[in-house]
Amino acid sequence: MKMNFDERTAYEKMKAGVLTSSGFLGQDTRPLTDIIEADEELFKALGLDFDQVADRLEALARKGAEGLGEPITVEDRYLVKSDEARGKLPCPFGDGLYHKNSVSVQRDQDEIIYSDLSVHLLRVHHFCQGQGSPFRLDPVVLKRILY
Repeated sequence: MKMNFDERTAYEKMKAGVLTSSGFLGQDTRPLTDIIEADEELFKALGLDFDQVADRLEALARKGAEGLGEPITVEDRYLVKSDEARGKLPCPFGDGLYHKNSVSVQRDQDEIIYSDLSVHLLRVHHFCQGQGSPFRLDPVVLKRILY
């Protein structure tokens, strides 16, 4: 699908070395609209809701922050570690600045890593990040970890 001007602008900002060293796309070369559309379809097929998943990730991040940088067990099933950094990251879509942080959540053999910006991108833009991105919120992995 063809990208409009705003999507092209956001896509350029998502490339490695522009807003972050690794960027938001990983090795994914698909147009932004195709990445988002594929993840929206997968969310639907898995019975996931973007707002509910974002709420759950925010709740786990809050609990993880109680560990003060050390991994802690949450709800007897998650190992959560929250790291804080100074500064803020801009949303590539141009709608805000987000606290720099990194939250890892492990359950069994699965792990996701995300930030406040990742949750915003998921909730507002339905952008899970590209295949191979270190902060990708893969819908299949989200389903296994969260539900």
